Amino acid sequence: MLKIEDMTVSFGKGTPDEHKVFEHFDFNVEKGEFVSIVGSNGSGKTTLLNLISGSLIPDSGRILFEGKDISRQKEFKRAKYIGRVFQDPQKGSCADLTILENMALADSKNRPFGLTPAVSKKRISHYQELLAECSMGLENRLNAKVGTLSGGQRQALALIIANMTDIDLLLLDEHTAALDPKSSQTVMELTEKLIREKQITTLMVTHNLRFAVEYGSRLVMLHEGTCIRDISGEEKRNTDIDALLEVFNDISIECGN
Repeated sequence: MLKIEDMTVSFGKGTPDEHKVFEHFDFNVEKGEFVSIVGSNGSGKTTLLNLISGSLIPDSGRILFEGKDISRQKEFKRAKYIGRVFQDPQKGSCADLTILENMALADSKNRPFGLTPAVSKKRISHYQELLAECSMGLENRLNAKVGTLSGGQRQALALIIANMTDIDLLLLDEHTAALDPKSSQTVMELTEKLIREKQITTLMVTHNLRFAVEYGSRLVMLHEGTCIRDISGEEKRNTDIDALLEVFNDISIECGN
């Protein structure tokens, strides 16, 4: 489904501070996979999502999606089939609009805008059904401004909004990192439920090793722009947090820390 071929990405190109995040990097994702991506700071995790979403263009190489080269395709065009939830809960919704207005906007994605009302009353019950899955009581607060919600509530809403249309790929960029432990667990359970029900291909960057082990069908560890561990199936199911920590410790010693 997604194939990255011979990709090179540099920051500060042509300056004394030039740094190559990826060099001749290859990476494949099969349709339906739920890939958890871990790694130390600077390993290339978020950069990888930026490349796939189109917010960053590679220096060289190709990004193929369903066999089509999207390496130079604009981000707004990729947004038609790629959804993304960011670490910052404020980035996934509009604070000055109500929950209902945010969901109506998301519902209109990929549709032409005319002179019809932005909010369709016929869709309200559908929105309430989606929100009820969060178990946060949001279905009873449709007219509340999103800016009044907690971080966990906003992130749950952002997750639902990202999945309201028929996207082919979901990118989760440390989407539980800014939340308290309880909200983080709630959002992660909602994430797993939505992915399972919609059978959507997903890449999840996370620093939470427990989430990386417990969720997803595949686990990838990045280090200095290289995949140093890529496991799935029975091997992933038999992996525990201590095994991942051991690899992180080995990396730390190798880097002189």
